[in-house]
Amino acid sequence: MQADFLIVGSGIAALRAAAALERAGDVIVLTKSDPLAGNTGYAQGGIAAAVSADDTPDLHFADTIAAGAGLCDETAVRVLVEEGPHYVRELVEWGAQFDRAADGSLALGLEAAHSRRRVLHAHDATGREIGRALWERVAPLPNVRVRDHARVVSLIVENGCCAGAAFVDGVNEIDVRAAVTLLATGGAGHVYSETTNPPVATGDGIAIAWRAGAAVADMEFVQFHPTALKVAGQPRFLLSEALRGEGARLVNADGEPFMTRYEAAGDLAPRDRVARGIVREAQRTGADVYLTLDRLDPAFVHRRFPLISEACRRAGLDLATDRIPVGPAAHYVMGGVVTDVDGRTTLPGLFAAGEVACTGVHGANRLASNSLLEGLVFGARAGAAMRKPGQSRFSKPGLSPFPGNRDSPGFRTDGQIELSVPIRQLMWDHAGLFRTAEGLSELLGHLGDPAAGEDTCVTVGRLIARAALRREESRGAHFRLDFPERDDWHWQRRISDTVG
Repeated sequence: MQADFLIVGSGIAALRAAAALERAGDVIVLTKSDPLAGNTGYAQGGIAAAVSADDTPDLHFADTIAAGAGLCDETAVRVLVEEGPHYVRELVEWGAQFDRAADGSLALGLEAAHSRRRVLHAHDATGREIGRALWERVAPLPNVRVRDHARVVSLIVENGCCAGAAFVDGVNEIDVRAAVTLLATGGAGHVYSETTNPPVATGDGIAIAWRAGAAVADMEFVQFHPTALKVAGQPRFLLSEALRGEGARLVNADGEPFMTRYEAAGDLAPRDRVARGIVREAQRTGADVYLTLDRLDPAFVHRRFPLISEACRRAGLDLATDRIPVGPAAHYVMGGVVTDVDGRTTLPGLFAAGEVACTGVHGANRLASNSLLEGLVFGARAGAAMRKPGQSRFSKPGLSPFPGNRDSPGFRTDGQIELSVPIRQLMWDHAGLFRTAEGLSELLGHLGDPAAGEDTCVTVGRLIARAALRREESRGAHFRLDFPERDDWHWQRRISDTVG
């Protein structure tokens, strides 16, 4: 197959990039499963932007920087918060139906570590609504072709440049040649046994980019959402931070609020701290931790959170009146394929945007509801830059190189290997909320060296574990029990990882 532009993925970053390529040339979009199966459709909470009269991009900037624990790329953050309001308003113009207040203005929610109410919602299915609006924008474009159930297994690299990608459709392997390729494959939460992510979120884009020679960075920073439904036999369904923004409280088995024991900001502290507080309280009491909405009007709860209410009902619980057992789960990877603010990677011809990419915008811990905004803003910027790929080259100061000592990148991802212990459980046990050198070394021992035909999860797991073992401090979402303090003197720096 041949195209001017190849986009791998079908979430918010991919679709916004495709919209930016209208009339620019032939575009092929490859998606691993059903076009709506990725993380965008699972995003409940909302999209953050400074669109109200009492908010400014400067305030949003300050909140994002504070959450990032000293590692945010300030240039990327400035782009996010200053361009975000424009692209959110554009979504409204394109038909996205966000919740409205009684006077018809946009209803804005408050979430953890935000100093203003700036989160737009579409009930508790914001990502699904944004995806719908973007699909309706992109689907009629005559220059865009979409092929689903096409799992990309490797990039085509010729003369040091990306020249497309190879995918499998179940039986056949097909090459797609393209002048420019964009990875918008989403995250890697499914490398953990406890996750809010769908099964397709296995980090394919990170693995194939790294194997092709592109740099990755910040892989040690994995965000664990503090409140996932924790019922035996039920999936770890995300219970949005918007619940706590509306007044839900975390309580222990005795019904006592407990978060102020661990964090002065209580239930609305940054996600990493709330997640660790929940685990510590469960360990202290030897019992589950719960989310309760008992101070809210039941009718409002069910109207405001219909999907979450239904998920709880399937588990035999009433969201409005019952205590809902919760626990942390892998949610978002701050690291990924290194890019500049226009999506260019270190491999010429290859772009990346959304969760698969690492602009440094999130630092060590993502501010709530900045993920959809990231995909929207940087997807648009990548699409615009893809129209003129020769105009400038990748430039990303401030990254310390960490070259590996591994085999050549010439292996593919379409095989599977057998592990003595399931990789996802190993990742949860040793590279989860609390980490140690001993546990990470044990994990790396199980994962072994890169091998031909290895599963994508193994490659991504190894990148996470290597990075977590390397960073001998605790910062943001990365917490080392053997190095529990933040160490700015040695570790206030971001480190890239490339095939050596």
